[in-house]
Amino acid sequence: MITTLLIFFPLLAGAVLLAMRRGKAAFGLSLAAAAGELVLSLYALSGFRSNAERQFEVNVSWIKSMGISFHAGMDGISLLLVLLTTFLSVIIIMTSYRRTFNKPALFYALIMFMEGGLVGVFTAADGFLFYVFWELALIPVYFICLMWGGEGRERITLKFFIYTLAGSLLLLLGLLYLYLKTPVPHSFDITALYEVPLTSSEQVWIFWAMFIAFAIKMPVFPFHTWQPDTYTAAPAQGTMLLSGIMLKMGVYGLIRWLIPVVPAGIQEWGYTALLLSVTGIVYASAIAIVQRDFKRLIAYSSIAHVGLISAGVFSLNLQGLQGAVVQMLSHGVNVVGLFFVADILLLRTGTNDISGMGGIRNRAPWFATVFMIILLGAVALPLTNGFVGEFLLLGAIYQRHAWMTAAAGLSVILGAVYMLNSYQKIMLGENNTKAAGFRDLDLHEKIIFIPVVAMVIGMGVYPAPILRIAEPALKAILVHAGLA
Repeated sequence: MITTLLIFFPLLAGAVLLAMRRGKAAFGLSLAAAAGELVLSLYALSGFRSNAERQFEVNVSWIKSMGISFHAGMDGISLLLVLLTTFLSVIIIMTSYRRTFNKPALFYALIMFMEGGLVGVFTAADGFLFYVFWELALIPVYFICLMWGGEGRERITLKFFIYTLAGSLLLLLGLLYLYLKTPVPHSFDITALYEVPLTSSEQVWIFWAMFIAFAIKMPVFPFHTWQPDTYTAAPAQGTMLLSGIMLKMGVYGLIRWLIPVVPAGIQEWGYTALLLSVTGIVYASAIAIVQRDFKRLIAYSSIAHVGLISAGVFSLNLQGLQGAVVQMLSHGVNVVGLFFVADILLLRTGTNDISGMGGIRNRAPWFATVFMIILLGAVALPLTNGFVGEFLLLGAIYQRHAWMTAAAGLSVILGAVYMLNSYQKIMLGENNTKAAGFRDLDLHEKIIFIPVVAMVIGMGVYPAPILRIAEPALKAILVHAGLA
């Protein structure tokens, strides 16, 4: 029951928002709905047992003639990502306070539809249902970027749509092939798809179909070219949804679907995927160093971080998968915090140009402090959330390919270079004309930053609950794939 509520409650809230005629109440209703969804996810956490079983399960026949069921539930991996989705959705909606949007009811309805789609992706236990929610999560953010984006949004959003649609079609092709290989009567149920007998050649092409689909969503080099422009052109809330939550769909797909379904394909081509991931780390970090636009710098930073997460997954050991889960949560919190920082800078100064700022710390000590804390989490300072995930990931990669650890470790070194350099140019130095009228955080902005900062520190100091919740499900996946 709780899983059904988690999926349909935001969809229902979105439908109510669409029917609203008074846009002024849209913010309050969407925030209340997102807060209610967060409470539901915390209730699920309170009743969750730390084992590998799928809990809070619902399994109702949907299209019986095709073996399609509304089958959903949560193990530890799903629960953590549902918690991330519901927590960040509240934060993202709160950041839109005092922002003026054309057709606000539609704007907030699309956010709620996307939240429902994301929860569906993370809880689906039927291949067809997974694909439906995969698409449902894509459509709202496409319209958010198209309708409320910045300059060049039509061209940029079209590129984003083409990339993601191509990936979705590859995913659908792989799922359909698996479905047709299940015993008659065919079934899309996840357990049936896990047990499909595949030859080595079949596993290879399904591996590439699914990997490319997930790699585009994350994105991983060289399937990343849609991302920097989209993150820059999208409204702040759209960028937060894309970076904080949506890219986690791709990593989740690798863990939940790719590893258990095509273990032989991963054994044969996993090294190539690992190499692409590490290449993306170095490539994106090098480009981030020379960026002058702060929002674009965060976009390339995100590519580097997700490259490390992907590399950890393809280390194919428990430590790597644990690191991937921890880093998904950490990256989601940190990147949403950084994009909110970028949004405040744009609203206060009228620019994203790093070189056009400076001296803001002298005017806004509260802002300077929270910016620094979130930044330190992003560069993986010990006792912050970023350190735990990166430590696990680098250790896992070392176990698989020691020399790649040196290249992957550049994400830490280069990340510190471009993040600290940007902070120095934006916040330190003498006051300039942009900083002259810069006001410090107001009460509403402090309320948003407090839970973000608390997560940055809390997850870094005490990550044990996250590891304990995720470990049984991760072990079960590795055992099924013959990797443990």
